[in-house]
Amino acid sequence: MEATVTTANSEEKTWGGGNEPMGASYGKLMMWFFIVSDALTFSGFLAAYGFSRFKFIETWPLADEVFTHFPFMHGVSAPMYYVALMTFILIFSSVTMVLAVDAGHQMKKNKVVLYMFLTIIGGLIFVGSQAWEWKNFIKGEYGAIETKGGSLLQFVDKEGHRVALADFAATLPEEREQLTRNKGKWFMEEGALPSYSVAEVQAGFKAHPELLIRTEVITAAKQKTILSREESLARLSQANYVVEGANLQRNEYGSKLFADFFFFITGFHGFHVFSGVVINIIIFFNVLIGTYEKRKSYEMVEKVGLYWHFVDLVWVFVFTVFYLV
Repeated sequence: MEATVTTANSEEKTWGGGNEPMGASYGKLMMWFFIVSDALTFSGFLAAYGFSRFKFIETWPLADEVFTHFPFMHGVSAPMYYVALMTFILIFSSVTMVLAVDAGHQMKKNKVVLYMFLTIIGGLIFVGSQAWEWKNFIKGEYGAIETKGGSLLQFVDKEGHRVALADFAATLPEEREQLTRNKGKWFMEEGALPSYSVAEVQAGFKAHPELLIRTEVITAAKQKTILSREESLARLSQANYVVEGANLQRNEYGSKLFADFFFFITGFHGFHVFSGVVINIIIFFNVLIGTYEKRKSYEMVEKVGLYWHFVDLVWVFVFTVFYLV
């Protein structure tokens, strides 16, 4: 039953299906409710990341050393360049979405088609780029050693430049067996065997006196601590596991929590972008067949535009937290 209020001149409807609170339709209002709730979810994740980073600030990986790859430029160090390009592409897709919404207000179907197509292409490039970035993060580049105490040891030359395990590890005539649930303690198991064993890394390090070990501890100058040759040999004797790349258990770049948060938060955001691309494709085909032209309204384009702008805005915060700060 609709509520009404009686005045001296007329009976005025105060709430009903025809009214639009705050000048927004029901669909747009529900989209705003979803955006607000999702924003709170992302805020909680980023706050947890911030607290964890502050607690383990001395061993947190340096973004300039982690994200150094660029497609088709193997071996060239390009810190943050590709991440910046990904960010630009996603923000540009937000611009094309604005143009699509504006064209819808003007009932210009062809322009809506063009700008939505560009938005979809931008979203696909971003998702593909994020998958490529994940691949490199998981694969790793240099490799490291994890000690029995859980500390991470990386290898550098006397100038402080990183050295990959493949550049010095020895080849020993030993048989290595992968740990499986039926052979391990407490039914533990491990993934694929590392390329080199601990003994091979230790033997190769001893055979190259120019090498030093760098710990994961960051100094006041935002540089990781490099040990002397004697200290390096002593720390390497505590080696327990060869780490290559990053996963939910180990991380060759530094703190394990960094990898956990990276996979979870960027994966969660990537899922949002992928969902937005799928929705945009559906709306794109509806525009092509003239669905909204018949309705005399492109409000659906505006609603998906709100979601797309939200996804872009969230990435700005993720980009700032993970890559810049």
